[in-house]
Amino acid sequence: MTAMLPVMPTFSAPDGTRLAYRVLGAGDPVVCLPGGPMDSRYLGDLGGLSRHRRLIILDLRGTGRSAIPEDPSSYRCDRLVGDVEALREHLALPEMDLLGHSAGTNIATQYATRHPGRVSRLALIGPSTRAVGMEITGETRRELARLRQDEPWFPAAFAALEALTEGTGGDRDAIAPFFYGRWDTTARKHHAAGRPGNEQAVALFGAEGAFDPEATRAALIGCELPVLLLAGEYDVNSPPGSVAELAGLLPGARLVVQPGAGHYPWLDDADRFVATMAAFLG
Repeated sequence: MTAMLPVMPTFSAPDGTRLAYRVLGAGDPVVCLPGGPMDSRYLGDLGGLSRHRRLIILDLRGTGRSAIPEDPSSYRCDRLVGDVEALREHLALPEMDLLGHSAGTNIATQYATRHPGRVSRLALIGPSTRAVGMEITGETRRELARLRQDEPWFPAAFAALEALTEGTGGDRDAIAPFFYGRWDTTARKHHAAGRPGNEQAVALFGAEGAFDPEATRAALIGCELPVLLLAGEYDVNSPPGSVAELAGLLPGARLVVQPGAGHYPWLDDADRFVATMAAFLG
């Protein structure tokens, strides 16, 4: 039997750039925004969440099957918000459940503050705090990393993390084990397949003007949306303490820390992740 491939339709962004998205599963839609910016395929089907909801997974401009824009400044995070609104209009959704992962949560957060009437639920997985101007210190990351000191890969990975967080160099690939609850064959394959393919998109995502932390914070304080923030217990990218601080900005936010998980909690414990998400999304 031939395996069913995900549907890969396209639509036009406000500036005419052709953007693609994947459709997985059935039921009520959840629009999903990847991090990176990188090919959205690293999200998979979010551990089987597609069995509960129809996942609409956007390929951010210049990544995956989406086209490279003529104007490189459109890679900026605030500009990507317009792409999400164009996708909503293309799908003819009066409002939508919105899920963001990692850097994609900056897009989701800014979208929710700019278009509050268009979001019914907001799920932030391994969230970044850049949109609200919250700095995560190197010591915070190192302190969390020390929880893994009994792992055989720890010495080399921690040395690289120290160098990166202290600004003295360091190999980003060497710290990959800290992003997973288990540094096993599955994690290694996922990491190898998930490197960003468009360095310009990555470099310009947070360019000057991409974020307005003061305005975003002010808008979030008045946000009445149901919001779920999910952090992995061991995630040095989005430490649970920092995610808890972000949750404190949102009056109706619920914080969940998934035990034993890193930055990709659907890989570390798919059943637990899907149960949490399905309960929140309904």
